[in-house]
Amino acid sequence: MKIGNIKIENNVFLAPLAGITDMAFRILCKQKGAGLVYSEMVSCKGMYYGDKKTNKLLEISEIERPIAVQIFGSDPDIMSNVVYDKLNKREDIDIIDINMGCPVPKIVKNGDGSALLKKPKLIKKIIEALVKVSEKPITVKIRIGWDNDNINAVEISKLVEQAGASAITVHGRTREQYYSGKANWDVIKSVKDKVKIPVIGNGDIFTPEDAKAMIDYTKCDAIMIGRGSRGNPWIFERTIGLLKDDKSILAPSNEERINMAIKHLELLCSIKREDIAVREMRKHIGWYTKGMKNSAEIRGKINTFVEKEYMIKELINYLNFIDNTKSY
Repeated sequence: MKIGNIKIENNVFLAPLAGITDMAFRILCKQKGAGLVYSEMVSCKGMYYGDKKTNKLLEISEIERPIAVQIFGSDPDIMSNVVYDKLNKREDIDIIDINMGCPVPKIVKNGDGSALLKKPKLIKKIIEALVKVSEKPITVKIRIGWDNDNINAVEISKLVEQAGASAITVHGRTREQYYSGKANWDVIKSVKDKVKIPVIGNGDIFTPEDAKAMIDYTKCDAIMIGRGSRGNPWIFERTIGLLKDDKSILAPSNEERINMAIKHLELLCSIKREDIAVREMRKHIGWYTKGMKNSAEIRGKINTFVEKEYMIKELINYLNFIDNTKSY
C-alpha cells in the first residue's frame, strides 16, 4: 500500500508507544515484518527549543525505514516551523504523524493530544499549516471522541481529509476510556465509509485473528498494533501470514521468547548506556516471560540487576530451568 508517495510493504503497522517503541524495539518489530513503524511521541515545543531529551527520541536507524515520526502540539506556527526547519531536512524520516489522541493528563491539560478532539477548527488549521510546508506525507492519529457523549471521529476524519492529510489512524476508544473497556470498531468502520484517504484501525488487536477480524469488519486499509506487540514482535509476521492465509507461522516457543529478550537487551545496550538499557529492559522482560512457569520469580530477580552480564546469565539459567521442567 501507499501513504502519500511512500510505498509500504504490508498493512500491519507498529503503533507509537511512549517509553516502548524506541529504536531497539522498532528494529526488532521491523525484522519481524512490521510494514511501518512509528517513533515514540515527540514534542514539537521540545524540538523547537532544542531540548536534548526530545532530540534523543528522534534517533533513527536506516533498518527501520519506512518510518513515521509522531509529533504532538497544538500551536500551528510552532508545529509548522518544526516541520519546515527540522523534519524536512531529515532524509531518514518518511512520514510525519500528528498525535491527536493521547489521553494522558499532562498532555491533555496543555491542549495537546486528545484535547484537540474538542477543537475541530484548530485540527484543520494545524493540518493545513503542516501540509503547506511539509515535503513528507502528513498523517493523523485520533480517538473516536472525547467521551461517549461526544463521539466525533467521522466529523474529524472528514476535516483531516479536507485539510490534506494522507492517512488517518482511528483508535476505537474515547479519551475518557483511556485503555479500558472495548474498542468501538463500528466507528472505525464509519470513518472508512466516509473518507477516501487510507484508514488505519487501532484498538484491541492482541492476536493475528484480532487483526484479521478488524480488517474484515471495518474494511480499514491497515491495522496498527500497540499493546499487543509488547514482548511479542512475532505478532507482525504471524498477522501477515494469516492475512495471506498462511497459518504455518507458529507462536514463539519459550526458548525463542527468552532468546529474543536477550537479543533485545544486547541491541538496547548498543544504543543506550548499559545501566539505562538494563533498567528499561525490566518491563520488556516482564512481557517476554508473561505466562511462563515461575515468571514472577524471574521478574523479581531481573528487577534487581543493573548490569547486562547478570541479566543475560539469569535469563539463560531461567531458560534451562523451564527446559528441565518441560513447561511447554
